[in-house]
Amino acid sequence: MHIQFAELPVYDQTRAKQFYIDNLGCTVAADAPMGGDWRWIELAFAGSETRLHFIRARAGDIADDPVLVLVAEDVAKTVDALRTKGVEILTEPHSPPWQPGRTVAEFRDSEGNRMMIGSR
Repeated sequence: MHIQFAELPVYDQTRAKQFYIDNLGCTVAADAPMGGDWRWIELAFAGSETRLHFIRARAGDIADDPVLVLVAEDVAKTVDALRTKGVEILTEPHSPPWQPGRTVAEFRDSEGNRMMIGSR
């Protein structure tokens, strides 16, 4: 088995962990103390070998470009579900000029990271 990690800068690990569990259905694969106030947290997506790993965010770490692209069977339905939960939607589902026929949308996570959802 090969597990890939996507590192996300976060300010508050507890808040970020809860965001991904509540809004994207992640499960906790690991949550262990690392010393001080920081923990090693890995979150898993159902059916994926990719895990999210939180790194400590510092001023300027949160970029305005998407830091992660998630794939959904139905982008519009996923965006509606996120909106219902109070997630900030940045762009509505649309077909981008760089990939005609694909649907994408963007949202922000609890830490301000910009995320993209794309169809297959």
